[in-house]
Amino acid sequence: MSTKSLRIPAADGQADAFAAFPDGGGRHPGVLMYADGFGIRPVLREMACELAGHGYYVLVPNFFYRHGPAPVIELPEYIGEEARPAVMAQVMPLIEAHTTERVLSDADAYLRFLTAQPEVSAGPVAVTGYCIGGLLAVRTAAAHPGQVAAVAGFHGPVGAVGPDNLSKLTAQIHFGHAETDIAPEALGELNQALDAAGVDYTSEIYPGTVHGFTMSDTDAFSPSGLQRHWDRLLPLLNRALANS
Repeated sequence: MSTKSLRIPAADGQADAFAAFPDGGGRHPGVLMYADGFGIRPVLREMACELAGHGYYVLVPNFFYRHGPAPVIELPEYIGEEARPAVMAQVMPLIEAHTTERVLSDADAYLRFLTAQPEVSAGPVAVTGYCIGGLLAVRTAAAHPGQVAAVAGFHGPVGAVGPDNLSKLTAQIHFGHAETDIAPEALGELNQALDAAGVDYTSEIYPGTVHGFTMSDTDAFSPSGLQRHWDRLLPLLNRALANS
């Protein structure tokens, strides 16, 4: 596995980023991976490498680059019950400052950079995200319907994108929700909106999970939830990007 630290030219500066891709040369389908609100850290690098091991070029940008390079805030090795309130108190202002205008401007820059890499094959790309990154992934896919062939969001507020954005999606979609993030009634409403948009999707609650279940450095981690995430994500990417 090859990895790189990169800097992405963006509207408001240089976004630092991490990339992982298979050894041995050649070109691979591109995947833009948005981190959760805690940002780029060892667990995100591990997940990017895991995904790259299946044949993809994975780019993980620091979408809080306006506030400094990752890690933007000091993080403990393990984010448990005691550490979480203080960490969230630092993260939430960063999330609130990350306006839709910034999201879309950055998405243009990230996709332009990703598709220009010599290790990335021509053709469509995929976007995946965790927590707030799930919302960024959907907004990116909605803004680039001709370029993004697959989008996945895990334990993220994807329902907040609204029907207008959902109607712009042409990508194949998977949403994996935590039990604590969405009520069955709200899931039904989201899935009705996806039906109305006429998109190819799966959207489900992962049993026994809480918000953040994919992240092994937090007390939200669920090994079965993480495995279910891979069991849904990998076939989605294979279907959407098989010819890239």
